Amino acid sequence: MASPRTITIVALSLALGLFFVFMGTIKLTPRLSRDAYNEMKRAYKSYVRALPMLKKMGVSSILLRKSIGALEVACGIVMTLVPGRPKDVANFLLLLLVLAVLFFHQLVGDPLKRYAHALVFGILLTCRLLIARQPEEQPPEKRILSVNGDEQPLIHEAAPERGKMKVS
Repeated sequence: MASPRTITIVALSLALGLFFVFMGTIKLTPRLSRDAYNEMKRAYKSYVRALPMLKKMGVSSILLRKSIGALEVACGIVMTLVPGRPKDVANFLLLLLVLAVLFFHQLVGDPLKRYAHALVFGILLTCRLLIARQPEEQPPEKRILSVNGDEQPLIHEAAPERGKMKVS
């Protein structure tokens, strides 16, 4: 049976991956929701207006929105389907992306209800990354002491309760 740690990582990976595929797709095309797509277009125009540095670098609101949307879709697919180390890389990239989006929301003065989902999913990404980076717990090895050809467990492992010594 899989460990609780493995189940947690798989569940978070699937949920987060599907969420970011969905949100990235909304940024890229109006097919899922025309209203949400139009809202994204409006929001990214305000982000570019708030950061004139982006305009100077030649980054339009369309390029910014489509870049972020494509990165979300790509990382979401990796989080959902690809095993191993690439999931952690995708997780980290999405976490950086969420931090950038939170910065944009703060920059334009959006109310909390407009970016609460980004905050929650940023926390979930952080939790998934922390859980995934923790080493797997290994069961303690039984150490055996050989005395006169007889194998016996070490005294501290043979004692039934801590602090009590077995006297023979």
